[in-house]
Amino acid sequence: MSSHSLIRSAIVDLGSNSVRLVVFEGRERNPVIIFNEKATLRLGSGLDTTKRLNPKGVALAEGVFKRFYAVATTMGADPFVVLATAAVRDATDGQEFINKLQSWMPNVPIHILTGEQEADYAAAGVLCSISNADGVVADIGGGSMELVQLCGQQRFNAQTLPLGVIRLMDRSERKISKAKSIVTKDLKSVEWIEEVKKKNLYLVGGAFRAMAQLYMEYTSYPLSIVHYYTLPYEEAKRMVEWTIEKSKGGVNNIPIFIHKRLNDLPYAATVLGQLLARMRPEKIIFCAEGVREGWYMRNVVSEAACNQDPQEAAALDISERLGRVKEFPLALMQWTSNLFKNETVEMKRLRWNACLISDSGCHDHPAYRKEQSYLRILCMAGMAFDHPTRAFLALTTAMRYEAGIDEAFLSSAKKILTHKQFEQAIILGMAFRVAYTLSGNLPSLLLRTRLKVGKKKLTLYFSQHLDAVISDAVTRRLSRLGQLMGLETQLLSDEEEIKNKPS
Repeated sequence: MSSHSLIRSAIVDLGSNSVRLVVFEGRERNPVIIFNEKATLRLGSGLDTTKRLNPKGVALAEGVFKRFYAVATTMGADPFVVLATAAVRDATDGQEFINKLQSWMPNVPIHILTGEQEADYAAAGVLCSISNADGVVADIGGGSMELVQLCGQQRFNAQTLPLGVIRLMDRSERKISKAKSIVTKDLKSVEWIEEVKKKNLYLVGGAFRAMAQLYMEYTSYPLSIVHYYTLPYEEAKRMVEWTIEKSKGGVNNIPIFIHKRLNDLPYAATVLGQLLARMRPEKIIFCAEGVREGWYMRNVVSEAACNQDPQEAAALDISERLGRVKEFPLALMQWTSNLFKNETVEMKRLRWNACLISDSGCHDHPAYRKEQSYLRILCMAGMAFDHPTRAFLALTTAMRYEAGIDEAFLSSAKKILTHKQFEQAIILGMAFRVAYTLSGNLPSLLLRTRLKVGKKKLTLYFSQHLDAVISDAVTRRLSRLGQLMGLETQLLSDEEEIKNKPS
């Protein structure tokens, strides 16, 4: 049984635009979501004028919260909390609404987050998967936007601004030119933003994510995963301009899940445009993790788990759930240690994660294994892997399961990876193919052989009495690996190596 089983935590994120229940399973470094449901209440609509919550949203809330309560309690979620943000925080009838909420969800803790707490949890959510984040987190909601500075896994400056998409829409009287002036003025109050110019900008919040989804569709991006979608500064500017221009004339053929966000997009784009003008970040990175995941990391996950590398933790989890021999990845890591000359730290990390997941397709039907294992890694749920890492690991695994370089389903990896990354993934996957054919997934047998990369030759050395395992399939696959590396191949026993050494 999985270590995730039956240990559940439920978090309701009560925002100015929507309310969402997420149920996590397990206590691991990378949250596993087993339930995720959203309802749009737009509680913050009209708040800037009336100072009260939107009565239509309040009327709809009872049915939504009673359902959430039934789902989370039936699942046995513990802890189970509600996190309320800007609309409830700022409305004169916010406490009155919380009292109703408490009657609908008895014994469930309800926290009205301050702007600083909201910023703090948003920052922790980003660090949950992007542990080396360095720059600014911008978390946009319906009522507010939180800006937080991150560096060295620490949060520094934090500020809340009334620039949520619903509030900005109300403040600007639905005029984009006026909205732009409001954003420019509000951002001037963030004095510390001068300290983070040219650094990365991490974008959190549904309106930012919807903008990314629409732009990915427009540019035919090869993955439909917003988390870790990354754009350089100039491309980010183009996206902002395109979003505002498109929204003026109406957008055709948009994905159904973006419809509810369509009116918000030009305001989110206006905010992002002014952030880009102030910061001129090297790149923008969209993040699907925010306040909910930040709360989960701070209140549920152990300190030891929090300190794990998120990518390694994810790869280890795949290895434990889907692999057959838990010692084999370490043996494979040792066996491939000579494969890449002048290997970088980043490449070594990639190789280790590839070793961990290399047996993840062992339970698939052989006729579909190469494609199934590729898609499993490329499109897996979870937040640890950026898009090039997903593509690299997926391609390596597909090659290990005998995919051909020109298979049509590998086209997404070709679009995402650089030529060098693509080549390295192919070589590593082919080396895995040799290793598994040679050893039958037995670490002790694999480590009685060695792979040595020379200037002109790729040599597989094997211990005495192992002649029987050197089959035609091993020879063929070693030869193919050599061709990919531009090297001749040879098989030598340890005895032959000793004889050939100059005395």
